[in-house]
Amino acid sequence: MKLFNGRAATEEYMSTHSLTFSTPEMTLKKFALWLGEQVTSPDSQEPVPRLTLFLQEKKSDPSSQITEPDIDDTFRPSGAVTEMYGRETAGIVEEKQPHVRQVEVGKNCINCGATLNINSKFCKACGSKQV
Repeated sequence: MKLFNGRAATEEYMSTHSLTFSTPEMTLKKFALWLGEQVTSPDSQEPVPRLTLFLQEKKSDPSSQITEPDIDDTFRPSGAVTEMYGRETAGIVEEKQPHVRQVEVGKNCINCGATLNINSKFCKACGSKQV
């Protein structure tokens, strides 16, 4: 029995296509068209629909006629997501350390002289606007 490996197909599609300015409906339509594109078969060098590249042969077990679908919907980041937010480790994205701002020594309030952060626009102590 041949089964369609939808997970492998979607992962390949998502890794090669941008989702910029795409609605879910548009993405689904583009994915369906992508599966129907004619590509060269690695076995026979003949053009076949891309969908056939994701068909896998499964041995049918006579005791179980109904095949349970793979409904594992855990988030596994890939592509740009892992590049932007960290690398994937064991299915979980490692958390980056929060960015800690450095306080520059020597920046003081122009009104009261309190120590301020380098990017402060107002003084926490007196509330005066910094220039």
